[in-house]
Amino acid sequence: MKNGRGNPELRITRTAFSSVLLRAPSSLLLAVGALLLALCVSVEAQQAKKIFRIGYLAPVSLDNEFLQGLRDLGYIEGKNIAVEYRFADGKQERLAGLAAELIGLKVDVIVTVGLPAAVAAKQATLMIPIVMALISDPVGAGLVVSLARPGGNVTGLSTVSLDLTGKRLELLKETMPKVSPIAVLYDPRSS
Repeated sequence: MKNGRGNPELRITRTAFSSVLLRAPSSLLLAVGALLLALCVSVEAQQAKKIFRIGYLAPVSLDNEFLQGLRDLGYIEGKNIAVEYRFADGKQERLAGLAAELIGLKVDVIVTVGLPAAVAAKQATLMIPIVMALISDPVGAGLVVSLARPGGNVTGLSTVSLDLTGKRLELLKETMPKVSPIAVLYDPRSS
Protein backbone atom coordinates (compact mmCIF):
# COMPACT_ATOMS: atom_id res chain seq x y z
CA MET A 1 0.00 0.00 0.00
CA LYS A 2 1.23 3.46 -0.84
CA ASN A 3 -0.08 6.44 1.07
CA GLY A 4 -3.02 4.35 2.33
CA ARG A 5 -4.65 4.39 -1.11
CA GLY A 6 -4.27 0.73 -2.03
CA ASN A 7 -2.38 -0.85 -4.88
CA PRO A 8 -1.47 1.80 -7.49
CA GLU A 9 -1.63 -0.78 -10.34
CA LEU A 10 -5.23 -1.62 -9.43
CA ARG A 11 -6.06 2.07 -9.26
CA ILE A 12 -4.73 2.56 -12.79
CA THR A 13 -6.67 -0.44 -14.04
CA ARG A 14 -9.88 0.79 -12.44
CA THR A 15 -9.32 4.26 -13.86
CA ALA A 16 -8.58 2.90 -17.32
CA PHE A 17 -11.68 0.66 -17.19
CA SER A 18 -13.85 3.59 -16.08
CA SER A 19 -12.57 5.82 -18.86
CA VAL A 20 -13.24 3.08 -21.46
CA LEU A 21 -16.81 2.75 -20.17
CA LEU A 22 -17.32 6.49 -20.22
CA ARG A 23 -16.07 6.74 -23.83
CA ALA A 24 -17.88 3.61 -25.08
CA PRO A 25 -20.78 4.22 -27.44
CA SER A 26 -24.17 3.75 -25.83
CA SER A 27 -24.92 0.90 -28.27
CA LEU A 28 -21.94 -1.04 -26.88
CA LEU A 29 -23.13 -0.49 -23.31
CA LEU A 30 -26.62 -1.56 -24.34
CA ALA A 31 -25.24 -4.71 -25.98
CA VAL A 32 -23.15 -5.59 -22.91
CA GLY A 33 -26.18 -4.99 -20.68
CA ALA A 34 -28.35 -7.15 -22.93
CA LEU A 35 -25.72 -9.90 -22.90
CA LEU A 36 -25.56 -9.85 -19.10
CA LEU A 37 -29.34 -9.91 -18.89
CA ALA A 38 -29.53 -12.80 -21.36
CA LEU A 39 -27.00 -14.76 -19.32
CA CYS A 40 -29.05 -14.20 -16.16
CA VAL A 41 -32.29 -15.24 -17.87
CA SER A 42 -30.54 -18.26 -19.39
CA VAL A 43 -29.36 -19.41 -15.96
CA GLU A 44 -32.88 -18.99 -14.54
CA ALA A 45 -34.38 -20.87 -17.49
CA GLN A 46 -31.95 -23.75 -16.99
CA GLN A 47 -32.87 -23.98 -13.32
CA ALA A 48 -36.59 -23.90 -14.13
CA LYS A 49 -36.30 -26.91 -16.45
CA LYS A 50 -36.25 -29.39 -13.55
CA ILE A 51 -39.33 -31.52 -13.76
CA PHE A 52 -40.38 -32.64 -10.30
CA ARG A 53 -41.61 -36.22 -10.07
CA ILE A 54 -44.61 -36.78 -7.85
CA GLY A 55 -45.70 -40.26 -6.81
CA TYR A 56 -49.45 -40.54 -6.18
CA LEU A 57 -50.49 -43.60 -4.15
CA ALA A 58 -54.13 -44.40 -3.42
CA PRO A 59 -56.24 -47.49 -2.68
CA VAL A 60 -58.60 -46.76 -5.59
CA SER A 61 -58.61 -44.52 -8.63
CA LEU A 62 -60.31 -41.23 -7.81
CA ASP A 63 -61.81 -38.36 -9.76
CA ASN A 64 -58.64 -36.43 -9.39
CA GLU A 65 -58.81 -32.77 -8.46
CA PHE A 66 -55.17 -33.12 -7.49
CA LEU A 67 -53.88 -32.11 -10.93
CA GLN A 68 -56.30 -29.19 -11.13
CA GLY A 69 -55.03 -27.94 -7.79
CA LEU A 70 -51.46 -28.18 -9.03
CA ARG A 71 -52.41 -26.35 -12.26
CA ASP A 72 -53.97 -23.58 -10.17
CA LEU A 73 -50.57 -23.20 -8.48
CA GLY A 74 -48.69 -23.10 -11.80
CA TYR A 75 -47.57 -26.73 -11.96
CA ILE A 76 -48.36 -28.33 -15.31
CA GLU A 77 -47.95 -32.06 -15.92
CA GLY A 78 -45.30 -32.58 -18.59
CA LYS A 79 -43.99 -29.02 -18.26
CA ASN A 80 -42.63 -28.72 -14.72
CA ILE A 81 -44.03 -31.84 -13.01
CA ALA A 82 -44.51 -35.50 -13.82
CA VAL A 83 -47.04 -37.54 -11.84
CA GLU A 84 -46.64 -41.29 -11.42
CA TYR A 85 -50.01 -42.74 -10.39
CA ARG A 86 -50.30 -46.03 -8.53
CA PHE A 87 -53.73 -47.36 -7.55
CA ALA A 88 -54.35 -50.57 -5.60
CA ASP A 89 -57.76 -51.16 -7.22
CA GLY A 90 -59.29 -51.67 -3.78
CA LYS A 91 -56.71 -54.33 -2.81
CA GLN A 92 -54.85 -52.85 0.13
CA GLU A 93 -52.30 -55.66 0.11
CA ARG A 94 -50.96 -54.20 -3.18
CA LEU A 95 -50.07 -50.83 -1.63
CA ALA A 96 -46.65 -51.90 -0.27
CA GLY A 97 -45.54 -53.09 -3.72
CA LEU A 98 -46.87 -49.95 -5.38
CA ALA A 99 -45.03 -47.77 -2.85
CA ALA A 100 -41.83 -49.68 -3.64
CA GLU A 101 -42.41 -49.02 -7.37
CA LEU A 102 -42.67 -45.28 -6.74
CA ILE A 103 -39.45 -45.32 -4.73
CA GLY A 104 -37.75 -47.22 -7.56
CA LEU A 105 -38.83 -44.45 -9.94
CA LYS A 106 -36.96 -41.96 -7.72
CA VAL A 107 -39.91 -39.63 -7.22
CA ASP A 108 -39.27 -36.38 -5.36
CA VAL A 109 -42.35 -36.70 -3.15
CA ILE A 110 -45.12 -39.24 -2.54
CA VAL A 111 -48.72 -38.07 -2.11
CA THR A 112 -50.93 -40.63 -0.38
CA VAL A 113 -54.69 -40.85 0.01
CA GLY A 114 -56.01 -42.67 3.07
CA LEU A 115 -54.34 -44.44 5.95
CA PRO A 116 -53.33 -47.71 4.25
CA ALA A 117 -51.49 -45.85 1.46
CA ALA A 118 -49.72 -43.56 3.94
CA VAL A 119 -48.64 -46.50 6.10
CA ALA A 120 -47.35 -48.39 3.04
CA ALA A 121 -45.34 -45.35 1.90
CA LYS A 122 -43.92 -44.70 5.37
CA GLN A 123 -42.85 -48.33 5.74
CA ALA A 124 -41.17 -48.17 2.33
CA THR A 125 -39.05 -45.04 2.82
CA LEU A 126 -37.63 -42.77 5.47
CA MET A 127 -35.98 -40.45 2.93
CA ILE A 128 -38.62 -39.38 0.40
CA PRO A 129 -41.10 -36.81 1.73
CA ILE A 130 -44.65 -38.15 2.06
CA VAL A 131 -47.71 -35.89 1.96
CA MET A 132 -50.78 -37.63 3.37
CA ALA A 133 -54.43 -36.75 2.85
CA LEU A 134 -57.75 -37.98 4.24
CA ILE A 135 -56.44 -39.44 7.47
CA SER A 136 -58.44 -38.98 10.65
CA ASP A 137 -55.75 -39.68 13.26
CA PRO A 138 -52.18 -39.69 11.91
CA VAL A 139 -50.77 -39.46 15.45
CA GLY A 140 -52.72 -42.50 16.65
CA ALA A 141 -51.74 -44.39 13.49
CA GLY A 142 -48.05 -43.73 14.21
CA LEU A 143 -47.48 -41.73 11.03
CA VAL A 144 -46.45 -38.53 12.81
CA VAL A 145 -45.27 -37.59 16.29
CA SER A 146 -47.77 -34.73 16.60
CA LEU A 147 -49.92 -32.58 14.35
CA ALA A 148 -47.96 -29.46 15.31
CA ARG A 149 -44.55 -31.05 14.68
CA PRO A 150 -44.94 -34.18 12.58
CA GLY A 151 -41.23 -35.05 12.51
CA GLY A 152 -39.81 -37.64 10.12
CA ASN A 153 -40.70 -37.55 6.45
CA VAL A 154 -44.52 -37.54 6.73
CA THR A 155 -46.70 -34.43 6.73
CA GLY A 156 -50.00 -33.39 5.22
CA LEU A 157 -53.68 -33.05 5.89
CA SER A 158 -55.65 -34.66 8.64
CA THR A 159 -59.39 -34.77 9.08
CA VAL A 160 -58.35 -33.89 12.63
CA SER A 161 -59.92 -36.35 15.03
CA LEU A 162 -63.08 -38.25 15.63
CA ASP A 163 -63.59 -36.12 18.77
CA LEU A 164 -64.73 -33.25 16.52
CA THR A 165 -67.36 -35.25 14.66
CA GLY A 166 -70.16 -33.99 16.93
CA LYS A 167 -69.02 -30.39 16.48
CA ARG A 168 -68.92 -30.83 12.69
CA LEU A 169 -72.47 -32.15 12.72
CA GLU A 170 -73.55 -29.21 14.89
CA LEU A 171 -71.95 -26.72 12.44
CA LEU A 172 -73.62 -28.47 9.51
CA LYS A 173 -77.04 -28.17 11.17
CA GLU A 174 -76.41 -24.46 11.95
CA THR A 175 -75.39 -23.63 8.38
CA MET A 176 -78.00 -25.83 6.70
CA PRO A 177 -80.90 -26.18 9.16
CA LYS A 178 -83.30 -27.71 6.61
CA VAL A 179 -81.04 -30.66 5.78
CA SER A 180 -82.43 -33.85 7.25
CA PRO A 181 -81.67 -36.72 7.62
CA ILE A 182 -77.88 -36.83 7.63
CA ALA A 183 -75.97 -40.06 7.10
CA VAL A 184 -72.30 -40.69 7.68
CA LEU A 185 -70.53 -43.53 5.91
CA TYR A 186 -67.44 -44.84 7.61
CA ASP A 187 -65.01 -47.61 6.72
CA PRO A 188 -62.73 -48.32 9.72
CA ARG A 189 -60.21 -50.01 7.41
CA SER A 190 -59.43 -46.76 5.61
CA SER A 191 -59.28 -44.24 8.43
